[in-house]
Amino acid sequence: MRLRVGSRWFAPRPWALALTLALLACFVALGSWQVSRSREKQALVQAFERGDTNTVPLSVAPVNQLPRYQRVSTSGRYEPGRQVLLDNMPSSTGRAGYRVLTPFRRADGGPVLMVDRGWVPLGLDRSRLPDVRVDGSLRTVTGRLDGLPAPGLRMGSPRSPDAVGWPLVLNFPVAADLAAALDEPVENRILLLDADAPDGFERVWRPSIGAPAERHLGYAIQWFALGLVLLVAFVATSLQPGNPGTEDDR
Repeated sequence: MRLRVGSRWFAPRPWALALTLALLACFVALGSWQVSRSREKQALVQAFERGDTNTVPLSVAPVNQLPRYQRVSTSGRYEPGRQVLLDNMPSSTGRAGYRVLTPFRRADGGPVLMVDRGWVPLGLDRSRLPDVRVDGSLRTVTGRLDGLPAPGLRMGSPRSPDAVGWPLVLNFPVAADLAAALDEPVENRILLLDADAPDGFERVWRPSIGAPAERHLGYAIQWFALGLVLLVAFVATSLQPGNPGTEDDR
């Protein structure tokens, strides 16, 4: 392919054209994916904000059918003898510690609801677990529905071989792991206990989005910019000087 551009010829080599098109498609796809991720993060932030506008009884619908971050209330009793400590959970300021999941037996029946009562510090060493006692009296709890914390890459078993007794220390469990530990069904969502509710620990709840939406937009701009640079470089290297002595230039 040869095209006259002013005093030059645009004559890209076939392999350079194929490589440029492949890389350009890759950069555009990556940039578009980052834009999509940004929109997803913005939607989660908006869902978190909407969830605080009204509180509904948990009995109005199955937990799986309620929106994420929906604020709900339910009555029942804690089961303090079977609590779970989520390991590798930093505080809002980055300190090492656990998040405390306490089974909640609802008065209206249904699977056990795990209530996240907040963050507690690790302590001097792992051999001495924090005091997370709570009474099992009848009460009403209020908070937001959310999924269990999930790692970027899940490796190995959530339960270490030496983890015995209660409270049980687990590392990024899924609902099936909790059900196996309690030997009964559990909801696959947890309740983030309201910050002003009693019998809780440090609770600074935020939407679980990881990198903010703005960062994804920044990544998208970088990928699109790389595509533009690639395109400019391809055009520049494909322009060849004209030769007045050839038939093509007459």
